[in-house]
Amino acid sequence: MDFQIKSIEQYHNVYKHSVEQPEEFWADIASQFLWKKKWNKVLNWNFKEPYIKWFDGATLNITENCLDRHLAERGDQPAIIWEPNDPNEHHRILTYKQLHHQVSMFANVLKHNGVKRGDRICIYMPMVPELAIAVLACARLGAIHSVVFGGFSAQSIADRIKDAKCSHVITADGAYRGNKDIPLKSVIDDALMQCDSVKKVIVLTRNRMPVSMIKGRDVWWEDEMKKMETLHEYDCPAEEMNAEDELFILYTSGSTGKPKGVVHTCAGYMVYAGYTFSNVFQYKPREIYFCTADIGWITGHSYIVYGPLSQGATTLMFEGVPTYPDAGRLWEIVEKFKVNILYTAPTAIRSLMQSGVEFVNGKNLDSLRVLGSVGEPINEEAWHWFNENIGKKRCPIVDTWWQTETGGIMISPIANVTPLKPAHATFPLPGIQPILVDENGVEIKGNGVNGNLCIKFPWPGMIRTTYGDHERCRTNYFATYENLYFTGDGCLRDEDGNYRITGRVDDVINVSGHRIGTAEVENAINAHTGVIESAVVGYPHDIKGQGIYAFVICEEDTHEEDLRRKDIGMTVARIIGAIAKPDKIQFVKGLPKTRSGKIMRRILRKIAEGEVENLGDISTLLDPTIVEDIKNGRI
Repeated sequence: MDFQIKSIEQYHNVYKHSVEQPEEFWADIASQFLWKKKWNKVLNWNFKEPYIKWFDGATLNITENCLDRHLAERGDQPAIIWEPNDPNEHHRILTYKQLHHQVSMFANVLKHNGVKRGDRICIYMPMVPELAIAVLACARLGAIHSVVFGGFSAQSIADRIKDAKCSHVITADGAYRGNKDIPLKSVIDDALMQCDSVKKVIVLTRNRMPVSMIKGRDVWWEDEMKKMETLHEYDCPAEEMNAEDELFILYTSGSTGKPKGVVHTCAGYMVYAGYTFSNVFQYKPREIYFCTADIGWITGHSYIVYGPLSQGATTLMFEGVPTYPDAGRLWEIVEKFKVNILYTAPTAIRSLMQSGVEFVNGKNLDSLRVLGSVGEPINEEAWHWFNENIGKKRCPIVDTWWQTETGGIMISPIANVTPLKPAHATFPLPGIQPILVDENGVEIKGNGVNGNLCIKFPWPGMIRTTYGDHERCRTNYFATYENLYFTGDGCLRDEDGNYRITGRVDDVINVSGHRIGTAEVENAINAHTGVIESAVVGYPHDIKGQGIYAFVICEEDTHEEDLRRKDIGMTVARIIGAIAKPDKIQFVKGLPKTRSGKIMRRILRKIAEGEVENLGDISTLLDPTIVEDIKNGRI
C-alpha cells in the first residue's frame, strides 16, 4: 500500500484534499484494496435518518483482502504469532498460507453445521488463534459475527444472543486468564437456557475443563475439522458481499440499561481499518506488531485482526494479562519476538508503572520503534513513564482517540510525522472533520477552546445502525446536535490546534478503557434483594482511569455493611460481569433529586471526586438536607 504519509507537510496537504474532495480522496484509498466489482458511487449520506452508504454497488470479501491477496507474495510470512497465558507453554506461529487454510476449513465446518450468509454467530472464546480464525471464517461465508468478551456473565451473553437472534455459538471449554481458569462453556450453557434461537454450539478444547455436551446441539471444534480433512474440504470460496452488507455486530454499553449492537459493514470498515493501521503506526513490511487488546473489544477487531491482516502485517496475539506471572511479562514478549510496534492501554501502563521499573530493567527493548495508547486519554505521568522507560525517548507515542462506533482511529499523531504533545491526541486523521460545539450545538471556533466533540462529515468506518433498532442509533448519535455525529466526549483544542479528549459528557463511565453505562450498572444493583434505588457515577481511579462509585438506598439499615457490599458486587458480576463491579458502594438514606424526580448526578459526581465544598446551587432539590448526609458518609 502506498498511502502512507511521510512528513507533516504531506499530512497538511493530504488532509486539505481529504476534506475538500472527500469522495475523490477515499476512492483513491479504496482503489488499493481488492474488489470483485467496483462501486457506482463513492458516498450517499444524510445525518438526519441517519443514512450512510460508502462504495455503493461494489462487491468484495474482506477475507480475500486479509488473506488470499497476500499468498503469492508473503504466503510463508507469519500472519499471527500467538503467545499463551503460561510462559512455559510453547507459542504458535501461523503463516498467511496456514491461516488461509485454517479459515477455509473452519468456514466449511460452519457451512456443514448449517451457517448461511446473513446468520448471526455469537463468539465467546479465549484469546487463541482460533478466535481470529472463527471471526474470519464467518466473514468468508458472509455470516455476521458478534464477539462477546470472555469476562461477560451468562445474562450479558443471553441478552446479546437474543438481541441478534444468533443461530450458532462458537466457544471453548474454558480459558486461562492470569492464574484463573474461566469456565466459558458452562457460562454459555447458563446463557442458552434463555435462548431458543441457537441451533448449534461449536466447542474448542483449550484447558480441558469438564463440560456438558448436549447431543444434537454441541460439537467439538477438533472433531468437525477432522471431518473436513476426511472429506478433503480444504478450500472455501469467499462469498461475494455487497459493500454495505453487515460484517459484524459489537455490543457496547449505552446510557440506558440495554446494550446496543453497533453494526459495521464490509467495505467502508475494511478501507478505514486498513488505512488507519498503515498510517498511524507507519507499519513497515515484516515488522512485528503487538496489540495487547482482547478481540472481544473493537480494538481487537480493527487492530489485531482486520487492520493488520489487510495490510499483510504480522500481528501478535497474547492470551494472558500484563501482570502474570509478574509485571515483566509484556517486556519479555517484546524481547522474545523483537516487537517493533506496541499498542496498549493507559490502564496497563499505570498498573505496570506501579509495579516499578525493576520489571523493565534488563529487558532488551531495542526493537521497539513505535508505541501506542488506546481506550481512554492517557495522563501525562503515564505518558512520560512509557516514553522514558519503554520507548527510551526514541519511540513516538501515538495517543489514539476513537470509539466502537467509529470503527477505527479518528484523532491521533502519525508516528514520526506529527509533533507530539503529552496527553494530547493531536490532529484528526485525513478524512475526519471534527467540530467543537456548545450545549446548544453552536460551533466553537478557533483555538484555545473547549466544548463537546462532534464530527460533521461521514467517514468509511462509521457506525451504520444499531442492530434491530435504527431509531436508537439516531437518538444516541445524531439527534443531540443537528447534522452532526455526537461522540459523547468533551474535548479541548489548544492554541496549536491539538485535540485533547477530556472525558465523557454523558452517563457513560470509561473503566480501563471500556465504556460502561451507568443505567446498566444501576439496573444490576437494583436487582439485588433489599435494594430500593441506586445511582452510579465515575470518579478518578489511579489504575483504571475511572472507577465506579455507587450510592445505594436499601430497605433497612444493616450492621453488616461490608457483607452487603460484597453481595451487591456479586449480583453485578452475575448480571453484567466482573468488569462492572462498583469500586465503592456508599449506603445512603436518599438521593439528590429535582422536584420532577431527576437524580442530580452532577452533585454525586462531585462528592465521589471529593469536591464536597463546591456543589453549586442545591436549593432547587426536593430535599437539600440529603446532600449533607451523603457528604458525611463519603467513602
